[in-house]
Amino acid sequence: MFSRRVKELELSGIRKYFEMATEDTISLGIGQPDFQPPEGSIKAYNEAMQNGYNGYGSTYGIKELREEIAREYSKYEPELTKDNVLIHVGATQAFKIITESLVDDHVEILCPNPGFVLFGPQVKLAGGIPVTYPVKQENDFVPQVEDLEERRTPKTKAIIVNSPSNPCGGVFPESAIDDIVGWARENDIVILSDEVYDHLTYEKEHVSFLGKYRKVIMVNSFSKRFAMTGWRVGFVITKNEWIEELGKINYYNIACPPHPTQHAALHALRNENEFVENMKETFRKRRDLVVERLNDISGFDCLEPKGSFYAFPSFDFDLTGRELTEKLLENDVLITHGSAFGSEGEGHIRISYANSIENIKKAMDIIEETVADLD
Repeated sequence: MFSRRVKELELSGIRKYFEMATEDTISLGIGQPDFQPPEGSIKAYNEAMQNGYNGYGSTYGIKELREEIAREYSKYEPELTKDNVLIHVGATQAFKIITESLVDDHVEILCPNPGFVLFGPQVKLAGGIPVTYPVKQENDFVPQVEDLEERRTPKTKAIIVNSPSNPCGGVFPESAIDDIVGWARENDIVILSDEVYDHLTYEKEHVSFLGKYRKVIMVNSFSKRFAMTGWRVGFVITKNEWIEELGKINYYNIACPPHPTQHAALHALRNENEFVENMKETFRKRRDLVVERLNDISGFDCLEPKGSFYAFPSFDFDLTGRELTEKLLENDVLITHGSAFGSEGEGHIRISYANSIENIKKAMDIIEETVADLD
């Protein structure tokens, strides 16, 4: 009854363990901020509905939001206008539109390994072939051009990159971005850049792929920046002639993005920078606690995340990441095994520090006690 593409997909390893958690479980597994959206944005959402913004709108998104996004991201590419911006129902739907627009049968797309769980399946559902490239702790979770070149074939059309990274917490320095851009330009490869954590970097300002190369499609979202994960509003920025093509698929996929969420996001863009900075400072303190505690536990090696809100420590216990995850879940701590994000994630776990300091301390105590029994 169902297509081969659907039957070949597996349930996300993240979701599987999330469903197994109980009320007593301390969750360090879910990828969403433990904050409510800014009060002003909640008010703007309600006011938008009360003011009648409840019908169909433009397939491309409301003009004011697109203009505001173009204004903000013009720091990377000064010539941006609203015609370079397309609004989506979150970054997930944006990737669906992009892959459906770019991929023909047998086209290959390079995807990070470990990498966010939707990348490969989105390529497959569009009829393409995901080809993974390694992202290793020894390289600060930054892709190496020689690994990309080794996997490039005449069928390679695009590469997906993700900085700041989920699940690794890595942030690409500008030199690495320039190297990847140079390689892509030389081989006429499109760069699909997932930058949804761009406002959650700790030591240095985010460096975008925007403005570096004409064949960049930057994917972004308000989910992480403003804690709006359930509101489902995101966007892409690219050259305007590509926006026209992507807009076709957007129409046939969703008709138009929802009106009220766009007005709430517009308010946030204009008014809520302090909210973002306060949230980031909270994440920084939690990050420091997680890294310190993990590196004090024999068997773990945790690189300090430079962005997002995930740590991706390696471990050398005599069991798989899945087995370690299950042992911790038995003791009421939920994390995600690294292999849920690809084969190169084996030997790692992902810890989301989107939880309170109190709960993180309790979870670290439980992790330490659990792995002590493995010696």
